[in-house]
Amino acid sequence: MTQHLAAPTAPARGTHPDWWRDAVIYQVYPRSFADGNGDGMGDLAGIRARLPYLRDLGVDAVWLSPFYSSPQADAGYDVADYRAIDPMFGDLHDADALLRDAHALGLRVIVDLVPNHSSDRHDWFRRALREGPGSPLRERYHFRPGKGADGELPPNDWESIFGGPAWTRVEDGEWYLHLFAPEQPDFNWEHPAVRDEFRSILRFWLDMGVDGFRVDVAHGLVKAEGLPDIGTHDQLKLLGNDTMPFFDQDGVHEIYRSWRGVLAEYAANDLGPAGSSSLKDRGQGTGGRILVAEAWTPTVERAAAYVRPDEMHQAFNFHYLGTYWDAAELRAVIDASLAAMRPVGAPATWVLSNHDVTRHTTRFANPPGLGTQLRTAGDRELGLRRARAATLLMLALPGSAYIYQGEELGLPDVTDLPDEVRQDPSFIRASGQDGFRDGCRVPIPWTVDGPSHGFGAGGSWLPQPAGWGELSVQAQTGDPDSTLELYRRALRVRRTQPGLGAGDSLEWLEAPEGVLAFRRDGFVCTANTTGSAVRMPAPGRVLLANAAVEAVDGKAELPADTTVWWAV
Repeated sequence: MTQHLAAPTAPARGTHPDWWRDAVIYQVYPRSFADGNGDGMGDLAGIRARLPYLRDLGVDAVWLSPFYSSPQADAGYDVADYRAIDPMFGDLHDADALLRDAHALGLRVIVDLVPNHSSDRHDWFRRALREGPGSPLRERYHFRPGKGADGELPPNDWESIFGGPAWTRVEDGEWYLHLFAPEQPDFNWEHPAVRDEFRSILRFWLDMGVDGFRVDVAHGLVKAEGLPDIGTHDQLKLLGNDTMPFFDQDGVHEIYRSWRGVLAEYAANDLGPAGSSSLKDRGQGTGGRILVAEAWTPTVERAAAYVRPDEMHQAFNFHYLGTYWDAAELRAVIDASLAAMRPVGAPATWVLSNHDVTRHTTRFANPPGLGTQLRTAGDRELGLRRARAATLLMLALPGSAYIYQGEELGLPDVTDLPDEVRQDPSFIRASGQDGFRDGCRVPIPWTVDGPSHGFGAGGSWLPQPAGWGELSVQAQTGDPDSTLELYRRALRVRRTQPGLGAGDSLEWLEAPEGVLAFRRDGFVCTANTTGSAVRMPAPGRVLLANAAVEAVDGKAELPADTTVWWAV
């Protein structure tokens, strides 16, 4: 049984420009959220219809994965036109209506931006191919002659993240660079036309009313000068970068300082009474519009460089995401994250799942050390218990938190998808990334019954497993012990407690081995990461827990894998 108290009334969402410092942001993967036209594919109309659900869940903002015009070689991360909606998702009128409805409901909207590469169907790239060697359009990408007597070898030894060479040869003999799929040629960010184009794209969507951008592969735009071979680890150190010469180069920061200037031109979206989405100039910073970095860096200190005061506002904390359910490991990454962000004045962010990794319900159901992409279900009951506890811990930490669609339902990864239905390009290429991302992208269930459990009137683009309806929104709504109701209550409590949300510090308390305990203003969080019950002093009154907790005579027994919020 989950510990429950009367639900407090959530205060109105703030409209202050620094809303992002303590925001809870919900990631929508449009293909898999809700299907408005019954074709088996999620779309903007479906998302729009479900916005009241997100408001009632208690999140502050919605982040939409790509919906741009795309041949879908990598689920929309291969963009053919950055100013158009792919017909599978709708059109610009649908996007405008979604933004207006979201703002009227008090929800902000962040959209994905994919600046490292375009689709090979992008007009620039198609013209570059047609015009041949020497075309000015080829300078906007990385075209190079090959090595070898006849140029038959790639220009360097770089490999694609999806496996295989990072270079593809075209009919006229030149090669082009693609750090991901061949259908995703990398832009040359040293070219001024590329920089001008993306500033224009930013303004297009800011004019539409978006509240910010999640920047895909933010660490990859600039490559090491001369595109040197990777070589050995010692050679990498000579390049001044301990990762790869195509990732986390210092030159990216000039780009983001420029983008920050573009955002500063815009006022905040005024989330006023229902039906209004007017702009109101608050005269502070970027007016509430934000940039979020997807920056995979070797350390959290390197990630902090992306969120200096004149660059981005947030960076995803992948170091936290990759940490197992272990007290010592969690404390270390929490301390490192807060320490790294404090000097630059940025909030730490916390995330447990997204569209690229195995859901944490499944990761925690398996032994540590297996990575973030798995093809095994593990002990599902154990995984769900740990996932619920991990969520309460995450939401108690200082800063901003991200929720991936369906995690509020306790969805596991679908680990037994038949190979023939998988669509992850890295799986199809059979190398590089593990390629099992489809398991976290299966359309979510809304109803107990129906052809796609309420996802849409038809089927779903990836098959939903048996028993999916038992985890649906309909099945869990009103059940006090359900994961959905736990999330709803946690987000309500988070709004009422001054010690939760924004900040950059916490005070660690003494606790038994395997237990995390920390204090914030008027609030204590304890998390038992062990597989056994633990007795310890009760620091106050129970606000919320993911399992029943009894506090008698100043002592409490924390069940295995349980996080408790206490009012002190």
